[in-house]
Formats: sequence, structure tokens, C-alpha cells
Amino acid sequence: MERILEKSLHPRSGSLRSLDREELPFVTSESDRGPLHVRRLELGASHRIGNAPVFAARHADARLLSLLALDPVLASCDPEKALYLDTETTGLSQGSGTVAFLVGLAYFHGDKLVVEQLLVRNLGEEAPMLERLLERVRDASVVVTFNGKAFDVPLLRTRLVMARLEAMPEVPHLDLLHVARRLHKARGIDCRLVGLEREVLGFERVDDTPGGEVSACYLHFLRTGQTRPLLGVVEHNAWDVETMVALVGLYGEPLDSSRLSADDLAGVSLTLKRARALKEARAASDMALDRGGGPVSLRAGAEIAKAMGDRERALSLFEKIAEEVDCPKTRLELAKLYEHWTKEPARALAWVTQGTGEDEEGTRRRAARLTRKLDRS
Repeated sequence: MERILEKSLHPRSGSLRSLDREELPFVTSESDRGPLHVRRLELGASHRIGNAPVFAARHADARLLSLLALDPVLASCDPEKALYLDTETTGLSQGSGTVAFLVGLAYFHGDKLVVEQLLVRNLGEEAPMLERLLERVRDASVVVTFNGKAFDVPLLRTRLVMARLEAMPEVPHLDLLHVARRLHKARGIDCRLVGLEREVLGFERVDDTPGGEVSACYLHFLRTGQTRPLLGVVEHNAWDVETMVALVGLYGEPLDSSRLSADDLAGVSLTLKRARALKEARAASDMALDRGGGPVSLRAGAEIAKAMGDRERALSLFEKIAEEVDCPKTRLELAKLYEHWTKEPARALAWVTQGTGEDEEGTRRRAARLTRKLDRS
């Protein structure tokens, strides 16, 4: 904790002006259930996270987002009425003893993106925060989180029960963690928000409070009343929420104007293939190849061509992969295609003899079958 207190923090312009001030940047109002502590930021259309404007999320393609999330329900949601949600908690479990002491929300209102943070300043003041959260969820067309399906939302549902409040409304849920893993798999990106900011959005946080220190900062605040460590947590939470908005804008861009890299577009195309949107998958794979995509983009294009029954293109792309990399899986695919599609057992057998990654018995059976076909022809 001494290290956290001594660390020199540099907040963003226009947010926390000075970390030497003692008061927290929240306005307190009274409700029937007690005090509610709210911080509200209003961000204009020029606000960006790295190279991504946050206002692009307002006009994101809901159908494309639904395909990338593999959730058809999201196609009918209005991105302009999305509620972005992130929590900071006293622990990493979803047990009844874990409290979401800070809830970050973001939503579009008029010509602004509103970032609203709700603080539980004392552990007995949770109910007013939860009531405000319910209000925001009721007004939303979709809730957007990052790993919220596994953690944030189940935790908040538990806290609502503990507070004897009504259950959270059943609203469509877009969890960006799953989308990010599919799209950026080829690049091996660290799919935490800070990793996506750095590798995808071109943004590096300065003096951010690491997630592993968040709980300690809050508990220190409860014990001592010192606000300085908690100010870094507040800024960390605001960054998280704004980054989610920027990612929705990026992922929801029309394919013909997407700013994603070639390898990321290959991930888009394979995800669209899983969603059975083959026309869009083909367009994404073509863009990946046009942008100089390597084996990953070639494989995406080959698999989509195969799914669409385009034999000539599939064979051509799989052969290009085989020329560029030593890939037994690709040779197996070529052996299958030449055996079953073009009925050329000799060419199929040639790929088998180079090694297809099958076990010894599988290779023996495949080679024997192709030899018999070759003899008959």
C-alpha cells in the first residue's frame, strides 16, 4: 500500500484535476434508501481511445455485432440505447461477501457520451447504488460488458437479492470478451482491456491502477479514510468503460470500411462463417487478403471457399498455405479435397506421403484406400 500511495499518478485532462485533493470527485444526493454518490462525465463526439472514436459505437451495425457475438437476439438492439457496465469489487468471487463498491456506466444522451460512476462509500450504502443501476438497465436496449456474463452481472444479481431489491431486468447482453477472443486469436493478443487498448486501439494507459490492487485500495480507504489510492481506482474504472464503447464502435463498423488489421479480419471472417453468414465471411476474408494477410488469412479464405462449395478457390488457397508453411493440417485438407472433390487419388496420395498429422493407423488406411483407387483408375 505504501508503494501505491507513493506512486506518481497523472490523470487525464478534464477528469481528476489533482490527486492531492482529499475529497473524492463524487456528488452526493439523498434517496429513500440513503446517500447516493455519483460522478458524471460528459464526453463529446471528438473523444477517442487511441485511434478509435467512442461515438462510432452510437451507429454500430447491430446485425454485425450479433453475428460476431454469435447471438441473434442482439441484431434487434439499438446501439444508441446501449448501457456499458463495469464493476470494481472487494474480491474476485461471486459469493455473498463480495461487494461491487464502484459501478461504472456509460450511455449516449443527446450529443454526449455520459460516463456515470456509482460509489459505495460505506458498505451500508449499497442499496441506493443498486437502485440507480436498475433504473439504467431498464432504459437500456442492450447491456455491454467485458467478461460480464461470467462475473459482473451474476455478482450484481446476487447483491440485488442481498439488498432485497427487485431482480435485474432480462436485457440482451453483449460480452465483448468473447468477441475479442474470436477476432484477435491469430495475433495472440492479451485479451484484457489494457491489452486490447495497446494492440488494437493504439492506446497506452499511464500510471493505471492494476486490477489486482483495486480491492486493496478500497479496503485501505475504508480503514483509514485516505482517498488517494481510491482516486486511481476511479480513473481505472472510467477507462474500462470508455474502452468498451470504443471497441463496440470498432467491431460494429461496416465491413467495407473496417479499420481492423488483416489477421483480425481473418478472425472476423471465421466468426461470420460460424454464424453461417457466408457472404459477409467471404467479404471479410477478401479484405484480409487484400491487406496482405498471410497464412492465417489464406486459411480463413480457404475454409470459407470450401463452405461455399468454391472448389477451385479452396484448392488454390490451401495450396498457397502449403507452400508458405509446414502445416500437416493443410496437407490433410488437400488430400481430402483431391480425393473427394476432384477425384484425383494420385495428387491426394502425394499430400498424404508428405505427412498429414494423422496417427499411424489413420495414415495407413488413407494411403491404402487411395492406392486402391489409383489402381482402379
